[in-house]
This record gives sequence, C-alpha cells and structure tokens, in this order.
Amino acid sequence: MIDIANKSALVTGGGRGIGRDIALKLAKAGADVAVSDIDLETAQKVASEIEALGRRSLPIKADVSNSDSVTEMVTAFTEKFEKIDVLVNNAGITRDGLIMRMKEEDWDAVLNVNLKSCFLCCKAVSRTMMKAREGVIINIASVVGLMGNIGQANYSASKAGMIGLTKTLAREFASRGIRVNAVAPGFIQSAMTDKLSDQDRERFLAGIPLGRLGTADAIANGVLYLASPLADYVTGQVLTIDGGLVM
Repeated sequence: MIDIANKSALVTGGGRGIGRDIALKLAKAGADVAVSDIDLETAQKVASEIEALGRRSLPIKADVSNSDSVTEMVTAFTEKFEKIDVLVNNAGITRDGLIMRMKEEDWDAVLNVNLKSCFLCCKAVSRTMMKAREGVIINIASVVGLMGNIGQANYSASKAGMIGLTKTLAREFASRGIRVNAVAPGFIQSAMTDKLSDQDRERFLAGIPLGRLGTADAIANGVLYLASPLADYVTGQVLTIDGGLVM
C-alpha cells in the first residue's frame, strides 16, 4: 500500500470522471485533497466522499483558464492546508471536429482549458513549492498528444503542449526538489465509450495490444505512484497508460 499521509493535494477537474478517481485514490493513500471544478456541486460531492474516508477536503469552484480564478483557488487551498505538496492538472475539455470545419472559438476553448490552465496552475504553485524545496506536479495529458488523432487537432495540440511544458518545468524546477511528470491515458472506459457502436468499439480495441479499454482507476494508480516516494527519482517523464496503444 502506497502511503502519502500528511501530504496535501489539489486536483483540478476533480468533480467527475478520471479527476474524481484521482482525488479519491490520493485520499485513500492518506492525503488531504482539495477538489477544484467549474461545477461546484460536483466538487462538493467528491469532497464529501473524501471526508468520509477520514481525510480533510475542500471543494473549490474555479475556472482554471482564468488567471484571477486560479490565484483565488490556490489562495483558498493554502489558507486551508498551508502548503501544497501535489498538484494534479486534470481539467480538460474536447471540441472535436475536422480542422477544415473547426471553429476558432473551439480551438481557443480547448487550448485555454487544457493547456493555458496547466501553465497558470503550475505558475501559481511554483513559489510555494520552491520555498518548501519540494513538491510534485502531475499533468494529465493523452496518448493523442503523442500520436495525433483525426478530428482532434485542438485536443491533440493541447496535450502535446502539456507534454512539452512538463519536460521544460521538470528541468526548471529540479534544482528545488520539485518533480514534474505527465500521465498519458489511452482509451478509457467512460460514459462516452459506453455509447460507441459495436463496430466502433471493435475498431478501437483492434489497435490496443491488451485488447481492452482502460479504467479511470488505472490512471489514478499511475498518478498515485508518481505522487509517492516510490517515484522520487522520476521527473520529466510521460507515463503512458494505454494497454500498449503507443509503443
């Protein structure tokens, strides 16, 4: 059992899906966890689940693509938990479409929520982590940031940008004891994949050597590893959790 007791973590986009699983996984391992989401109600529900585990939590409504909102989020966090040990940049959206028909506002929205937010959140916690001379940042990217995907020019660009940002910050922060890594999920079982036709599902599975979709819990396990002392010599890496899709 991985133990990260006495650590405090902030998970953006933690109100649902993979973010929720990550927040709960960190709490079960002993961390106090703040849950940030654009939808306060979902953040409150997850925060209640964390408190039921005997850990402290804090739901925060935040638009992580907005610098003022990010500053308020980090201020609220540090007032509650004093210092931030782990930041998980999970917030993200999709606005899929072929580039010839993609609207500029759909490009901007995805890059702002997925990539700009990562920059803003990393910058906002950097001073606190540098002062403490320790900290962990984990950015939730995607395999499409490594291989591309038809109809996802904006999403794949944002995730590729996150990977580049991860590697640069790992170099910038290493001398202060701060580790920065990314997790790149593959095709994950979700409400969206549940709606796939049998034909589309078979097409996806044909490209996955393990022959099955992943789970949000598998992604959360990877995040927990990177957040823990087991990964204390790991930085600047992209952990692909994809059943072998990208090799």
